[in-house]
Amino acid sequence: MSKQHAPGFIALVNAAKSQINEMTIDEMQQHNEPYVLLDIREDHEWLGGHLPEAMHLGKGIIERDIEQTVPDKKQKIVLYCGGGFRSALSAQTLQQMGYQRVFSLIGGYREWTARNLPVITPE
Repeated sequence: MSKQHAPGFIALVNAAKSQINEMTIDEMQQHNEPYVLLDIREDHEWLGGHLPEAMHLGKGIIERDIEQTVPDKKQKIVLYCGGGFRSALSAQTLQQMGYQRVFSLIGGYREWTARNLPVITPE
């Protein structure tokens, strides 16, 4: 079930998407180049399950903590959230901070789980 978002939020996301790079799940899975996978969802969402090999750095703290987590601004980073909206906004922010190879995962966690791909659920 898709969530209804406010028009102002959608406009903000669409503006961000016009300035960032996005990646599909298929493209991510076919990439041979190493990348950092960051789950930017809220803590309770992360605890409900996340993609294998993902690190958690919530949208609320990403600007504060990204430079300690990923100090190399040339490192490829793939961000995901629930559906690809918050990750688009965060990708734009990281680009503004000087990160050169940031991607937002289209469809996010919802599409990943809809495809029955593996997830990690903390005990």
